[in-house]
Amino acid sequence: MSVMDVAQEEHELGSEEALRSLPSDPHERGRPRPSEVTAWGRWAWRRLTSMRTAIVLLVLLALTAVPGSLLPQRGVASDPAAVANFYRANPDLAPWLDRMSLFNVYSAPWFAAVYVLLLVSMTGCVVPRSAQLWREYRAAPPPSPRHLSRETGHHRGLVARPHDPLAVAAAHLRDRRFLVTRTSNEVRAEKGRLRELGNLAFHLSLLVLLFGIAGGKLFGYEGRVALVEGTTFANVSSSYDALTPAPWADLAGLEPLELTLNDFAAEFETEGARFGEPRKFEAAVSYDSAEEGDGSFTIRPNRPLDINGTKFFLTGHGYAPELTVRDGNGDVAVSGPIIFLPVDPAFTSDGVVKAPDARPTSLALRGLFLPTAVDGPDGMGVSAYPDQVNPIVQFMAYTGDLGLDDGTAQSVFELDFTDLDQVLDADGKPWRVSLAPGQTVRLPDGLGSVTFDGVSRFANFQIARDPGKEVSLAAAILLMLGLTASLAIPRRRIWVRRNDDGTVELAGRSLSRRPVPPGELHDLATTIGLPPAGAGQNKEEE
Repeated sequence: MSVMDVAQEEHELGSEEALRSLPSDPHERGRPRPSEVTAWGRWAWRRLTSMRTAIVLLVLLALTAVPGSLLPQRGVASDPAAVANFYRANPDLAPWLDRMSLFNVYSAPWFAAVYVLLLVSMTGCVVPRSAQLWREYRAAPPPSPRHLSRETGHHRGLVARPHDPLAVAAAHLRDRRFLVTRTSNEVRAEKGRLRELGNLAFHLSLLVLLFGIAGGKLFGYEGRVALVEGTTFANVSSSYDALTPAPWADLAGLEPLELTLNDFAAEFETEGARFGEPRKFEAAVSYDSAEEGDGSFTIRPNRPLDINGTKFFLTGHGYAPELTVRDGNGDVAVSGPIIFLPVDPAFTSDGVVKAPDARPTSLALRGLFLPTAVDGPDGMGVSAYPDQVNPIVQFMAYTGDLGLDDGTAQSVFELDFTDLDQVLDADGKPWRVSLAPGQTVRLPDGLGSVTFDGVSRFANFQIARDPGKEVSLAAAILLMLGLTASLAIPRRRIWVRRNDDGTVELAGRSLSRRPVPPGELHDLATTIGLPPAGAGQNKEEE
């Protein structure tokens, strides 16, 4: 079939559906027919809001999210350098992936398009279905079918006892928690209506779950900050080391709070095959919040601090050597703890010290911190254990333009070597020094001195606010409860009818995959006084 044939067939289908949507009343047929655009619009809306389309879009959304799990993503607070590292490792492939927005999948236009289509499809599909389920839940049991003999467990016969069989049947069914409706000649009963309520909860909670996730992606934010013991973080956008806001996040309205890292404790395995592996790390913090007041808390992995919806997750830690750098005039150029980033499991850490105001020239130090220093190749040393047993810091020095005055953003953990000259010793070799806590060394050529005062620890915190998370959690719980109810609760109907010839008959019908319990109908027949079902009367026996 050619493309033109397919297009013609689709056009005819759309036109046929438009004709079927015209009123059947001859008096209304004189009204103007809907335009072709209207007919196509109705056809497209029906296709988009069908359950089949919603399922296809849901599967498509899952498939489009796969690259976000396999490839590094921008704006991930726990690993902000992941994309840059991927670029360095794959210089030819990375630009092509970037053009397709595969490094920011969840904010890519094509991902947003699939998500919006899914929301529209689910809304158009679920809302009418929910209204129908609500009407079914509230509706009274319907009249009995004309041929009760075709239903499950059919009984028919004369009642010998001098009583009203319909009244007895109604009382019997009410005692067993059936919803009962009594008319002049029949009793209509139904049980398991909570199944439809569970079905309703499942459909609505699925829709709310999607909107909750969308709300978090539109109004939330995620950031990271590294705090040295004794320092305080104020929750303003300028205090973050990295901040990734959602498109509609209100950064001016961040939760007013302050967080102080009082102490950080870490424990590592000391023997065996798992020597050096972390066993425990926790951050003792205190906070001051405008909403929740002040207090203290111990943050551990998988145990974040939650302050009025703003959550602090402990994602990493390391060491911050305490240094004092004096320039050639003897003035303090840098003083305090400097964060060094771990580069291996033994917490060998590298860092940078920048002193742009040092005299007679700007000064920079590139350092390596070793918590448990042992001899290594080229005299640089390595760390044999992640905890502090023999802490040593090693430095090389540079002078020149640090590149801080040209307005270009620069990481505090990196040096721009473009306009820097390495400091040499008296032999003309690169100057290097190793310092233990409390030691001081002077730099060549009267450039100043460096003192290793001690070691502090730092902790990395991921800070996140997701206003849709609570909604999504509640919707997910309701979804599971609704699904459980719709699958576990059997729904069934029972009718008892008095015929014009004086006979009484009863039967049941299952509205789920579970059959009507045979004992339920037998007990009802016995209570009414019907004789046992004979051959040809009980459908189950047939």
